[in-house]
Amino acid sequence: MDLTQGTQQEKEARSKKMMLWFGIGSLIMTFAGLTSAFIVSRKREDWLTNFELPQAFTISVAVIIASSLTMIMAKRAMKQNNSSQASIWLLLTLGLGIYFIVNQFEGFSQFVAQGYNFTGPTSNVTISFIYVIAVVHILHVAAGLISLIVVIINNLNKKYTSDNMLGLELAAQFWHFVDILWVALFLFLYFFRYII
Repeated sequence: MDLTQGTQQEKEARSKKMMLWFGIGSLIMTFAGLTSAFIVSRKREDWLTNFELPQAFTISVAVIIASSLTMIMAKRAMKQNNSSQASIWLLLTLGLGIYFIVNQFEGFSQFVAQGYNFTGPTSNVTISFIYVIAVVHILHVAAGLISLIVVIINNLNKKYTSDNMLGLELAAQFWHFVDILWVALFLFLYFFRYII
C-alpha cells in the first residue's frame, strides 16, 4: 500500500498512528533495558531471591485488565454512534486507571512495611529495581490518563463519530499497550524469582 495515497485526512491519520507506534517501540526498548539490568544484577552478592511482590501489585493486574475491557466497550459504543455510552465507559476507564496508580503506591507501602525502602540502610538493590520499574510504568499510565481526559473532553464536545474517532483509537492503542506492559512486567517479576 502506498502511504502517499489517499485524502489529506487519511494521510494525517496514518502519520499519527505511525508516530504512536514509534513511541511504543521506544517505550518497549526502555523497559527491555530495565528488565535486562534487573537480570544482569542478579549476580550481585546482595541480590534478593526470597522477596514477595506486594498483594496490591496483584490487584493492579486485575484493575488494569478491567480498564482495557472498559476501553474496548467505549470504542464499541462510539462505533455505534452512542457518544453518551462511550463517555460512561471512558470515565470508568479513567477511574480504573487512577485506582491502578493508587494500588501501585499501596504496593510501595507494603514493601516499606516488609522493611524494604527505595534507598537508605533498609533498601535492597532488588527491591529498588522493582520500585524504578513500577514508577516508570506509573509515569506512562499517567500519560495515558492525560490522553483519556483529552478524549473524554473531545467526546463530550461531540468531536467523535463512528466515521471519525482517530483520537479515541490512538488513546485506546496506547492504553492497551500500557496495560499489556504491566501484565508482562508483573509476570516477569513474579516468575523471575524462580528461574535464578
